[in-house]
Amino acid sequence: MLEVAGITQIFGGVTALQDVSFAIHKGDITGVIGPNGAGKTTLFNIITGIYTQTSGTVTLEGKNISAFPPERLARRGMVRTFQNIELFNQMTVLENVMVGMHTRSSCGLLSCALKMPWSIAEERRIRKGAVKWLDFAGITDLADVTAGNLPFGQGRLLEIARALAVEPRIMLMDEPAAGLNSQETQALGQLIRRIREMGITIVLVEHDMELVMDICDRIVVLNLGMKLAEGTPREIQENHEVIAAYLGEDD
Repeated sequence: MLEVAGITQIFGGVTALQDVSFAIHKGDITGVIGPNGAGKTTLFNIITGIYTQTSGTVTLEGKNISAFPPERLARRGMVRTFQNIELFNQMTVLENVMVGMHTRSSCGLLSCALKMPWSIAEERRIRKGAVKWLDFAGITDLADVTAGNLPFGQGRLLEIARALAVEPRIMLMDEPAAGLNSQETQALGQLIRRIREMGITIVLVEHDMELVMDICDRIVVLNLGMKLAEGTPREIQENHEVIAAYLGEDD
């Protein structure tokens, strides 16, 4: 589904990533873990077109997507969520998800401004689709709430619903459990499984090891900008290099 090959990223004289390579299989939930500064978010930014890597390639379903901008990647079925929630705070919850359906919109600015019949029909279709994703995320009752007034956990669910509105084939989540309590994290894990059941491939950066070990099919471990290990949750738990470098090991 997705392959990164030889990814290196240098900022000035600092090497953030060095020759990182791995593949994501279709339908899997893959975790990317590592200590702070390991290069996880930098890697996500490269894959999703925010950064352009110093060297290496990113391939999506056999197509080299290196340096594709985020909007082009969205049209190809790749979306992401952010560690710090990014919402349109002055819009309602429903309107935020409707914005996420922009790739399904065909009416131009003029027809929308003139409220042509076909633009009105399209807006109804988009609104109906947005309600469906709110229902999927369990926040339908918040449709008319201004997004900036949401508690953190519900804001996270809105960001996921908006990403799903693009109808992606692959979703990258950057620390989706950050700031959530244990009950919210458990519900998030169930939601991620439901997303996978829809046929969407998921890659997540996450520090909550209980969540990662519970839902992931495979895990990639980064340390100091390099890939340290890759394998199933059990293989990672039993990997002595990972224990020493990331999870910690008593002398």
